[in-house]
Amino acid sequence: MDTKEKKELILKNVVEVIEEKELDEILKKKQPVVYCGYEPSGPIHLGHFVTITKLLDFQKAGFKVKILLADWHARLNKKGTFEEIRKQTEKWKKDFTKLGLDKAEFIIGTSFQKNEDYINDVFSLAVDTTINRALRSMQQVARDIENANVGQVIYPFMQAVDIKHLKVDVAYGGLEQRKIHMIARELLPSINYKAPTCVHTPLITSLSGPGEKMSSSKPETMISLDDKPDEIKNKVRKAYCPEKVSEENPILQISKLIIFPRIKIFEIKRDKKYGGDISLKNYKELEKSFTEGKIHPLDLKNTVAEYLIEILK
Repeated sequence: MDTKEKKELILKNVVEVIEEKELDEILKKKQPVVYCGYEPSGPIHLGHFVTITKLLDFQKAGFKVKILLADWHARLNKKGTFEEIRKQTEKWKKDFTKLGLDKAEFIIGTSFQKNEDYINDVFSLAVDTTINRALRSMQQVARDIENANVGQVIYPFMQAVDIKHLKVDVAYGGLEQRKIHMIARELLPSINYKAPTCVHTPLITSLSGPGEKMSSSKPETMISLDDKPDEIKNKVRKAYCPEKVSEENPILQISKLIIFPRIKIFEIKRDKKYGGDISLKNYKELEKSFTEGKIHPLDLKNTVAEYLIEILK
């Protein structure tokens, strides 16, 4: 795979790169480092699958993938007790490996976040940032932001310092990470580390419809790795998927961001009286056919459910 092919793979289904010219330089390195952090709470769900899919792309492109299982961050963000979080951490590591990230390096947050140098760096960034800005950066990440605690103010500085101490070239995450990544780009040079290049992918809309993303705290909004086939079918059947509408349609988003990267042909099985089977080579064909009314929401849902059962088994 040459540099152009690597870049095309990395940019597939990406919302933004900050900055793309920096990525061009990073791709010249022998084995650049990309990292993505996860709060190990609740089951892995389809929202996480978007980032997992992109990390697999980075892995194919020759990057060293570092996955931070951020137990301290989860605790600060009200995701449970340390005992609960540690149990999930071990499960998540096994699940990530099973999903293809067997070459990734898994790092537990508390394995390095108690070091003196790390703590000094966190405090150095904290004194240069207002409380309001720290809280703004957490708006799409924090649980119960209206009643934020001091730990949630510290959170973004820790995430920025993680980038330095993990020796990261590319900070990757869903679009909700953007504001924290911008703090990292602005402040890390002040503690003698380069501004990371940031790559962001879209968020999948809640199965219940526009207005929120998938969340493990609301099982009805998401499909998890632990869901059984009948549960997957039931959740997909009930999901928001209005006829001819593509915007904020979670079923189409799942097709684009999770299913198409894993298949060559998207096949919809239909009775001949409803038009017969249809094969689609890419997501654009699917979206066009759906918005033109050539594919009924129920046919799309049935197909997506079957693909998800296969992917998640």
